[in-house]
Amino acid sequence: MRSPTGEVKACASDDRPAAVVPGVVIAHSPASSGRYIGSPSLAVLPGGDYVASHDFFGPESGEFRRAQSAIYRSMDRGATWRRIAEIDGAFWSTLFVHRGALYLMGTDRHHGDVVIRRSTDGGRSWTTPENDRTGLLRGGGEYHGAPVPVLEHGGRIWRGFERRDPPVGWGVNYRAGMLSADIDADLLCAVSWTAAGFMPSSREWNGGDMGGWLEGNAVAAPDGRVLDILRVETQLYPERAAVAEVSADGRAFLFDPERGFIDFPGGAKKFTIRFDPRSALYWSVVTDAAEADRGAGRPTKVRNTLALTCSSDLRAWTTRRTLLRHPDVARHGFQYVDWQFDDRDIIAVCRTAYDDAEGGARNHHDANYMTFHRIGDFRVPSPPPCKPRAPSL
Repeated sequence: MRSPTGEVKACASDDRPAAVVPGVVIAHSPASSGRYIGSPSLAVLPGGDYVASHDFFGPESGEFRRAQSAIYRSMDRGATWRRIAEIDGAFWSTLFVHRGALYLMGTDRHHGDVVIRRSTDGGRSWTTPENDRTGLLRGGGEYHGAPVPVLEHGGRIWRGFERRDPPVGWGVNYRAGMLSADIDADLLCAVSWTAAGFMPSSREWNGGDMGGWLEGNAVAAPDGRVLDILRVETQLYPERAAVAEVSADGRAFLFDPERGFIDFPGGAKKFTIRFDPRSALYWSVVTDAAEADRGAGRPTKVRNTLALTCSSDLRAWTTRRTLLRHPDVARHGFQYVDWQFDDRDIIAVCRTAYDDAEGGARNHHDANYMTFHRIGDFRVPSPPPCKPRAPSL
């Protein structure tokens, strides 16, 4: 709901005490289940209904064998939600709409194959990626991702992925890349998709504070180039992001470690960047780390604050407002936010670790909720404003 100031406002839900969890609860999976809520994604259907998804991770999930995801639909602009489908073999997936159909693109498991599904009935039923003509885009396993943006630009569709090579460990072995396809191609056919990358990182980059890059955003720069803006695992503050470039034909992946890192609030956690033509600004809803909480651990461990940020050039980012914050870092988190523009508002889904009747989330990372939020009048300036800058990427 929109508050008079346009801030995110907590809403009641039917499966918890009123005014406890911020936002509208879409899904709840208690810590005792051993199935934690991950990878929230959000799309708006052509008729105006909202569709959201999440997967399950944790010891009682099938994340390492054949992951499970759930699909939800709202017909009242996010006030209430109904579960409409369950999918076997979907993990780290993005919902998006193309040519009137709904798609879900990600992997089939934790470090798995790249798969895509299509729904023509608003998410109730889905195609099955059985082979390279029906949605199995890249086999061999070891692909990594998150619900990062699917960008339509320059006559192509773009979506970032990483591949783990060698196939052990986390982070430092992730090679960054981008898949793209012609907008008129059959998106379920593997041959429609071109790969750029996959490029390894180096522990020597970023002054030696480089634990890997991951969960890259496909973004169109002010000059029209396609960029992959990636989360960076660091030990120190300020948080950073890496800015790589992809060639217009989707085949070459370029990165300059001397000038490819930028200060980015929440850059050590997953983020989503989108461009808003009405404000001529890029926006992101980020899991930032407040100054008071930075002593609690390295940046990726601090997930208790959600903020709205913007930029005119993708290099200098300004925090517009703090959206949510809980004083406890250990067992509270607002993370992996996916969002869309909705007229003068931003609508968002969040992987939320918060209190419940069983004592709350296992920790800040192992979330027990997916929540929906409306950020009202997001373009209304609040100090400090985003200043126009000349493109410099």
